[in-house]
Amino acid sequence: MAMREGFFYSLEGPLDSMPVERQMRAANLTGFADLVRNLGADPRHILERHGIDMRAMRDPDCYIDTKSLVDVLEYCSTAFNDSLFGLKLAQAQEPDVFGSVAALCRSASTFREALTSFIDYIPVVHSPVAVLELAEGKETSELQWHVQGDLGQNNQANYKATLLILKLLRQIGGPNFRPSYVNLAVDARQKDIPEIVNRYGCSFRSGASSNAIAFPTTFLDHTVGSSNRLLFRLLGGYLGRVRAASRTTLLERVEDFVRGSLPSGNCTIQHCAKKLGTSIRTLQANLSESGLRFSDILEKQRIDLARVHLDRDELSLDDVAAMLGYSEQSSFGRAFKRWTGSTPQQYRRHLEIARAA
Repeated sequence: MAMREGFFYSLEGPLDSMPVERQMRAANLTGFADLVRNLGADPRHILERHGIDMRAMRDPDCYIDTKSLVDVLEYCSTAFNDSLFGLKLAQAQEPDVFGSVAALCRSASTFREALTSFIDYIPVVHSPVAVLELAEGKETSELQWHVQGDLGQNNQANYKATLLILKLLRQIGGPNFRPSYVNLAVDARQKDIPEIVNRYGCSFRSGASSNAIAFPTTFLDHTVGSSNRLLFRLLGGYLGRVRAASRTTLLERVEDFVRGSLPSGNCTIQHCAKKLGTSIRTLQANLSESGLRFSDILEKQRIDLARVHLDRDELSLDDVAAMLGYSEQSSFGRAFKRWTGSTPQQYRRHLEIARAA
């Protein structure tokens, strides 16, 4: 696709907004409602008790507060007298909870390349709270991780994250992958260890100083059966640009949301607030402090994108209107004339004349 300064990888810019500070993808709640209902409780009440909107679960790509999620899991563990609640939630989930990073890992050529991608991009699209590294030893290597900041008691979140990572490692490692051991910085009850060992498929030690999944170092050079070089280059290129762009200010994140959601017709401040993990009132107040309004940002992005799209001869005016979120070309035409003083047709003719000169 064509690129223009300020619009990377695709004409619309980033596919989505990025998590900031202590946020993570709402996909981490996949299966939560069903699990809680099966235990005879109301998931909405539990989520709202910890400041999470139930509607967040409808969009796995929106972001929620990491501490709130950690507290929800610990609350459920206590309320249901289930010391392995987080582990049971992870059993109902797949590695795609990690978003596009999981697809990137599965398309890598080698196990090492997949792990490196996981380490590099989990903070970019899943949660910047997580810090990961590969500790490579002569015979045994470890994928290690810890969280930035104090999240309080987080046993359940650790149980959950570990099982999901193991599921992903088994997908990229194939049927011969066997973890050597798992060390977690949790306080596991002695009677829970047999079940944990069974779910993780290896020996387990609690009370460790850091979290780690170990495996034979020789496995780093194993090929990934689902390798797809084209997909790996596309996803890797996109995620690399997202990381390099570091678009983390409120204005940048709202701009990214607008560009990504215009074609869907869901480009409203309500959807934007939900995507950014905040309330409409808070988003409006924060924008106002910077002298901004959502409607002004929306209009500016439409103007900029309209010029980019009209420069592409292969796009019809109906196509351009749809990509900007208009249901009819006539509505787009009136808006464009208000913005520029000329119709889309006149604007294209001026471009043709300028290129021919």
